[in-house]
Amino acid sequence: MEHRAAVMQRTTKETDIALSLKLDGTGMGEIHTGIGFFDHMLRGFARHGLFDLTCQVKGDLEVDCHHTIEDTGIVLGQAIREAIGDKKGMVRFGSCILPMDEALVLCSLDLSGRPYYSSDAVFPTERVGDMDTQMVREFFYAVSYGAGMNLHFKMLSGENSHHMIECMFKAFAKALDMAVTLDPRIVDVLSTKGSL
Repeated sequence: MEHRAAVMQRTTKETDIALSLKLDGTGMGEIHTGIGFFDHMLRGFARHGLFDLTCQVKGDLEVDCHHTIEDTGIVLGQAIREAIGDKKGMVRFGSCILPMDEALVLCSLDLSGRPYYSSDAVFPTERVGDMDTQMVREFFYAVSYGAGMNLHFKMLSGENSHHMIECMFKAFAKALDMAVTLDPRIVDVLSTKGSL
């Protein structure tokens, strides 16, 4: 199988991030961001997408969680873009409707090279653990722009913020796993333009 992986490093005055991503992995996640709930979400992303992900982040958590989560999204998006490479033979589109108790989320994405983010998720609480729920949008927006993907979420039902957010991360993982699948029937890239 083609080796599709990326190793990224990003250092600013606000965060220091070291991240590695292997698309054709086994679901191993070694995550340390300093934000427990965010670590849990990234481990779920790795496990359910069958990606191997390591992520070490030192962020200015004495300020708040914003820079740590947003910058991790930027770097993860860049790693996805690098790991998918030239996109030859790749399915490109992925979608998943995923349940978690009362929560039900639809995630759909296109690895088109064109960034776009849309979500109608509204959470009933302001925080889950040490993570502000408003950072869910900031994270996925950053991922979509870093990766150059169209990324859409529809919250079909949900009452518990933890369940709703976890649903989003797992649905994203499953949709991305679908999109990066290689199909031997696809010659070159899946586009009438001949490039993505």
